[in-house]
Amino acid sequence: MSSSFFIKTKENPKFAKKGKNTAGTKRKGDVDPTGKGKVRAKKSSSKYNEEISSDSETESATAPKKRQSTEQIEYEETPQEKKLRLAKLYLEQLKEEEEKKAEEASFETDLIAGRLQEEVLEQRGKLQRLIAKDLIPPDPSEIRMFRGHKLPITCLVITPDDKYIFSAAKDCSIIKWDVESGKKIHTIPGGRKGTEDRHVGHTAHILCMTISSDGKYLATGDMNNLIMIWEAESCKHLYKFTGHKGAVSGLSFRKGTHDLYSASHDRSIKVWNVDENAYVETLFGHQDSITGLDSLSRERCVTAGGRDGTVRVWKIAEESQLVFHGHEGSIDCIQLINEEHMVTGADDGSVCLWSVNKKKPLSTVKRAHGCHGDAGIEQPHWVSSVAALQNSDTIASGAYSCSHNSEVNVWKCGQNYRGLEPLFSVPVSGFVNSLKFSSSGQFLVAGVGQEHRLGRWWRLKEAKNGIYVIPLKRKPNPEETKIAE
Repeated sequence: MSSSFFIKTKENPKFAKKGKNTAGTKRKGDVDPTGKGKVRAKKSSSKYNEEISSDSETESATAPKKRQSTEQIEYEETPQEKKLRLAKLYLEQLKEEEEKKAEEASFETDLIAGRLQEEVLEQRGKLQRLIAKDLIPPDPSEIRMFRGHKLPITCLVITPDDKYIFSAAKDCSIIKWDVESGKKIHTIPGGRKGTEDRHVGHTAHILCMTISSDGKYLATGDMNNLIMIWEAESCKHLYKFTGHKGAVSGLSFRKGTHDLYSASHDRSIKVWNVDENAYVETLFGHQDSITGLDSLSRERCVTAGGRDGTVRVWKIAEESQLVFHGHEGSIDCIQLINEEHMVTGADDGSVCLWSVNKKKPLSTVKRAHGCHGDAGIEQPHWVSSVAALQNSDTIASGAYSCSHNSEVNVWKCGQNYRGLEPLFSVPVSGFVNSLKFSSSGQFLVAGVGQEHRLGRWWRLKEAKNGIYVIPLKRKPNPEETKIAE
């Protein structure tokens, strides 16, 4: 009993001395022959061992802390080592930044080099972006029609930002359209014959129009031999140019400038400076009424000579001209593809591709829009308008049909503009008097009327006077399709 009593109270400091005696009694009890003392000894030793083991845990917990602290002391870096390590990190960061900058610089250099190469090719007239291979026919439901003119549309232009379309007609009016909504933004009404003195605007059929490359000025020409200059944004009338002795049939601003070239049925070409409201000079050469004119950034323009059967390139500064022959009929429309190549259409039904360096066409498609009439006396459909997507391999042509089912044909030019391959046709109703591609190549606009723009030889009563906006859809990119899937 005494031993168990002392074991329970051994933690009390009052019994610290007695604890030693108890330890002695334990040793004596170990030799007890009955064996009961052994059991007590085992219990006491196990308790004693448990207490020791708990002490050893605390000791082992404190030991690693001491070791850790010693390790930290051992591995603590000196200020010099820290400086060295930070310097290395800084150098690595600089290296990464420089590599990134080098990659970006090389990418920018490639982009700039690409642009410069394109600009050089464009200036040389050798740039041919391959777009036609990706074009697919539009869905008929996606083709929109804008109606607003009372009489046939004769000409149209698209603003450089592709947001607006200006159209003019035989009703002497000009309408500014919003491409996205199809709504009229502004209308410049036409005046009656004899009201020229008091009416601000045209009082005769408008035959041609053009817009400057910066979108600032709009120029229109009519059958009263007048050229009107308008502020494109507000449609405010600015100037009136007089000087031609015949109907003004062609207008074009030189790209990047406000120099205006005009062509007329009086067989002359005139040069004007719109900024200074001034006439510059006149050039002669055609033997018949000029039916079309176009220009790009070089100081020269190209013209279609109607029934004189010639296409001419006019070098304005040198006051000289180059003469080209190829069509069998009256050449009614012309458009530059780039500085060195152009496309023309004629009433013999043919579409021709030309180089300014060769007097004959590089390629000719006869009966480009088919024929009409009885067997044996078939006549080709007149090609009344042509358009080109600048610096690309895509062109379009429009024709009239004796029935109201006319069409716009989209063509792919061969390599180096040798050869023409039809891509698809878009049916329209009436005479296709004007065609224009948007700058972005996202859509094609056709001005359609019941009559031809240059005369009243036929009238298609079933046709509607309006503007067709034809989307130019591309084939889906295989990579984009995979991502979508």
